[in-house]
Amino acid sequence: MLANKTEKRHKIKARIRGRVFGTPEKPRLSVFRSNKQIYAQLIDDVHGNTIATASSSSIADKLNKIEKATLVGKALAEKATQVGVSTIVFDRNGYLYHGRVKSLADGAREGGLKF
Repeated sequence: MLANKTEKRHKIKARIRGRVFGTPEKPRLSVFRSNKQIYAQLIDDVHGNTIATASSSSIADKLNKIEKATLVGKALAEKATQVGVSTIVFDRNGYLYHGRVKSLADGAREGGLKF
């Protein structure tokens, strides 16, 4: 039995990372969720480079967390199209595909990224 939810998430994260791999043509969209913010980055695992990043720290505080996550997804999609990326692999980083993680993915899809 795992001691706490953080250890459980890390076990799930390791299982996901065993299958998900980003390339320069199809980078990995990695999501990190803290209590107040959400961060997303496009990663090329072949060269170990971060292609684009976006976070909710620069967004106004008047919105709720789910709305901020949608805006982060759209902002990341905009940066990805500027770099020339249109298809990605989604890495939810051990989090459930629910709430803020789902709204970030939906915002990225609305911005033009294909999963």
